[in-house]
Amino acid sequence: MHQKSTIEEIRSRFDNDVDRFSNLDTGQVSTIDATVSLELITEAAKRIVPAATQLLDIGCGAGNYTLMMLQKLPGLNCTLVDLSKPMLDRALERVSEKTTGVVKTLQGDIREVNLPENSFDIILAGAVLHHLRDDKDWEVLFSKLYRLLKTGGCLMISDLVIQETEAISDYTWERYGDYLEEVNGKAYRQKVMEYIKKEDSPRPVTYQLELMKKAGFRSVDILHKNMCFAAFGGIK
Repeated sequence: MHQKSTIEEIRSRFDNDVDRFSNLDTGQVSTIDATVSLELITEAAKRIVPAATQLLDIGCGAGNYTLMMLQKLPGLNCTLVDLSKPMLDRALERVSEKTTGVVKTLQGDIREVNLPENSFDIILAGAVLHHLRDDKDWEVLFSKLYRLLKTGGCLMISDLVIQETEAISDYTWERYGDYLEEVNGKAYRQKVMEYIKKEDSPRPVTYQLELMKKAGFRSVDILHKNMCFAAFGGIK
């Protein structure tokens, strides 16, 4: 089996990539429909919990998802979690300028950090879950996120995904590779594909929706899917 990146290796890569991830237009160029998914999951969250006061952003990076959420629901209290201290520092700086609410940061792995249960109206998970590894990782985290939400709260996800059928997965990777090549040539295609192979272990949307139901979410929805990227979520 291909040896995947460790948590430390992932942390180190993001520590050194803060500026790129601080700009949605350039930071997410390898992500198909990044701006569409960002808009959809934040708008959906606003409509599900229009009176929200507490936001949790896991794997928050430089804060792009929280910043978009604050455009729709100003004044939220924001809890930002990320492996990378430099990312958290940048997110804190950017988010603090845009909300009158309290902003807290927590460095660490979302599976391990201590957070209060039944406390959040909205949880955002942007391009983070694909770093999970085995089935237990996925099950434990979805159960934890469910417990962290208030009743009626929502978990909104935008992420890299695969298909349940290998032949279709092969096809979507091929299509994605073509997209990357159009963006920035063959070398860029190879570079992105290599780090996905090294760092990521995405799962199908169907797998994740089933897990959410198993964890207790009363409804789940797919907002958008384009090849190997999807935006979806669930309500407690």
